[in-house]
Amino acid sequence: MHKHIKLSPTVAAALENALPLVALESTVITHGLPYPDNLTTARRMEAAIRAQGAVPATIAILDGEILVGMDDEQLERLAQLDGSTVRKCSRRDLPIVAARGEHGATTVAGTMVIAQLVGIELFATGGIGGVHRGHPFDISADLTELGRTPVTVVCSGVKSILDVHATREVLETNGVTVVGYQSDCVPAFYSRESELTVDVRVDDADEAAAIVLARRGLGLQMATVVGVPVPKSAELPQQIAEAATRQAQAEADEQGIHGAAATPFLLSRMVELTDGASMRANIALLENNATVAAQIAVKLQR
Repeated sequence: MHKHIKLSPTVAAALENALPLVALESTVITHGLPYPDNLTTARRMEAAIRAQGAVPATIAILDGEILVGMDDEQLERLAQLDGSTVRKCSRRDLPIVAARGEHGATTVAGTMVIAQLVGIELFATGGIGGVHRGHPFDISADLTELGRTPVTVVCSGVKSILDVHATREVLETNGVTVVGYQSDCVPAFYSRESELTVDVRVDDADEAAAIVLARRGLGLQMATVVGVPVPKSAELPQQIAEAATRQAQAEADEQGIHGAAATPFLLSRMVELTDGASMRANIALLENNATVAAQIAVKLQR
């Protein structure tokens, strides 16, 4: 295994025995949700994966060691860290935290890099990054990674705080296959529907797995994005989500908050503006996406 990467015993055994695995990111723990909701959600996502017969592999960096699979003590330690002391890790940041012995939380891009290095195909997350509203040159590294790293990302579309139309165009430009899971459109993160179309609709894990296998067979070096709508019971109506997003973005612009700091600020402000409804939707879709990713992983293994 790579010098700076440590596999948990459970993940190592799963890889050795070709068991289905699902990678999980860690920025949602350190920068996406407050304590103790972050810890509860991380545990529930892992439990959802196990319930489908797959093995969870939460990825994070503690003291410079890249962990693939974390025990409960490590999860709790990560969840209680001050987010300002944890570097958000995309591809560019991984060698920095490893060399300097820092703490790091992997973004979508960072998680994809590590998952691909160790041989994990499925990755469950909330929403992917993209082009920021009003700042077309502020583009998440997630989009570049999706265009060059062959990992299947199960998500609820693009984070709706972003410019979703521009982001969809970049995904197309980068050759990323966007699959709608029981949906004809790209999910709007907090809401189930959007104006954006998918490249293909699938109605079950078997169909999704077939597309992944075909990509593998062709040797194509890009991600497959599987968009799963938020559960109906937790959906935030699109007009409410959009109004809150516009206000949060205006406040971020007034305060000069851009770049890596923008997403945590916007997500936190959304929670306040929607009286917690956006966080409830976020938690529900995270757990649901973990379930769907595990189902696809099991089908692939079979």
